[in-house]
Amino acid sequence: MRAFKPALISLLSIASTLAFAQDAAAAAPPAIDKADSAFMIISTALVLLMTPALALFYGGLVHKKNVLNTMLMSFLMMGVVSIIWVVIGYSLAFGKAPNGFIGGFDYVMGQNVSVTTPYGTQTIPAALFMLFQMKFAIITPALISGAIAERARFRGYLVFMILWSIFVYSPIACWVWNADGWLFKMGALDFAGGTVVHLASGVSALALVLIIGQRKSLTPPPNNITLTLLGAGLLWFGWFGFNAGSALAMNDIAVQAFLVTHLAAAAGMVAWLVAERMKTGKSTAIGGASGLVAGLVVITPAAGFVDVTSSIIMGVLAGVVCFFGIQLKHKLGYDDALDVVGIHGIGGLLGAVLTGVFASPVVNKAMVEPLLETGRMSLIMKQLAAVGGVGLFVFVASLILGKLVDATIGLRVSEASENDGLDSRIHGESGYGFDDALTPTS
Repeated sequence: MRAFKPALISLLSIASTLAFAQDAAAAAPPAIDKADSAFMIISTALVLLMTPALALFYGGLVHKKNVLNTMLMSFLMMGVVSIIWVVIGYSLAFGKAPNGFIGGFDYVMGQNVSVTTPYGTQTIPAALFMLFQMKFAIITPALISGAIAERARFRGYLVFMILWSIFVYSPIACWVWNADGWLFKMGALDFAGGTVVHLASGVSALALVLIIGQRKSLTPPPNNITLTLLGAGLLWFGWFGFNAGSALAMNDIAVQAFLVTHLAAAAGMVAWLVAERMKTGKSTAIGGASGLVAGLVVITPAAGFVDVTSSIIMGVLAGVVCFFGIQLKHKLGYDDALDVVGIHGIGGLLGAVLTGVFASPVVNKAMVEPLLETGRMSLIMKQLAAVGGVGLFVFVASLILGKLVDATIGLRVSEASENDGLDSRIHGESGYGFDDALTPTS
C-alpha cells in the first residue's frame, strides 16, 4: 500500500498537468494560418474588384453624357470609405459593443488592429479581417448611387455617403456581425451581407429617390450595353471573394459558399431571361446581366448555410421575383434609375427570409443546428426580425440624412446641368471624346 501511494500521487500529478495544459491551450489564441491568410488576401482583392465592376455595370446603362459621373460615384467610394473605415467605421462596427447597437472606440485610427495577432478565434490577422470588411463597406454605398444616377449633385452625394457610412452602415454591421450585436446574439443569420449590404442599400436607395425626385427623361438609352455585360461578369467573378471569403478560412464552408454562389447566379440569369421572354417576347442582354446579379444577391446571406438544391431554387426565385419587382417603380411612381431597389432591396429581403427557410445543419452544423432546436419557424421569425429592424432603421436614418444634406448642400443638380449632362457640367470631361467645349461648374 505504501509503495502504491507514490505511484498514485505521480499519476494524479501527471493527469493534473495534462488537464492544465489542455486548459491553457484552450485559452490561448489560435495561431495564424498561412493558407487561410493567403485565401483571405485573395478574397479581399476580389471584393475590391466588385466596385469597379459595379461602375462598369452602372456606367453602360445611363445616357452617354452621364457615363463618367455615374462610374465615378462608385469609384469614389474606394477612396473615401477606405479612410472612413480605418478612422472610425471599423471601430463602430466591430469594437466592443456591450449595448448591442454600436461599437466603441477600440480601433479608432487603426489602433489595436494587429498584423500579427489573430482576429478573435479566427486564424487570420486582425488587420486582414479589417481590410476584408472594408471592401464591404466600400461597395454598399456605391450600390446606392445607381438609384439616383443622372441627377445627383456630386458634393451632396459625397457628403451623404460619408454620413451614411458612419451613422448607418457601421451600426447595422455591428448588429449583424459583431459578436456583441443584438441581431447576432438573437441568432439571425447573414453569411455575407444580405441585410447589411443589399437590403440596406436597396432601402436607402428608396429613401433617396423619394427625396431627389424623378429624372426629366425616365427612359435613357443605355449608352454601352457591352460595358454592362463586362461589369456583370466581373461582379460574378468578384462575388466569389464576397461569399466564399466570408468563411474567413480555406475550409469546407468556403468551398460550399463558392459552389452555391455560382449556381444561384446561373439560375437567376436563366430564370430572369425566361420570365422576360414570357412577358415581352424577348430575352435581353441587360436582362441576363440583371438576373445573374439578382441570383448573387439572394444567395449572399445564405451562402455558408444552404445546399446545392436550395441554392438553385433561391436563384430561380430571385430571377423571377426581382424581374417583377423592378416593375414596382412604374406602378408606384418612384425613379429608381438602375433598379437598386428592385434587385438589391427586394433580392436582399428575399434572400434573408429564404436563409431561414433553407439553412441546413448538414451544411453548417455549428451555426445552424443550435438555431433549429426551437424549430424552423423560430429561425424564420428571427430572419424577419432582422429584415424589419435593419430595414426600418436604414429607411428612417437615410431619410433624415438625405433631408439634412438636401436642405444644406443640395442633392439635385440644376435643370441646366441635367439637360447638358453631368460629365461636362460637373467634371469637365466626356466619356467618349472631347468634341464639345467642356466648361466645368461646381
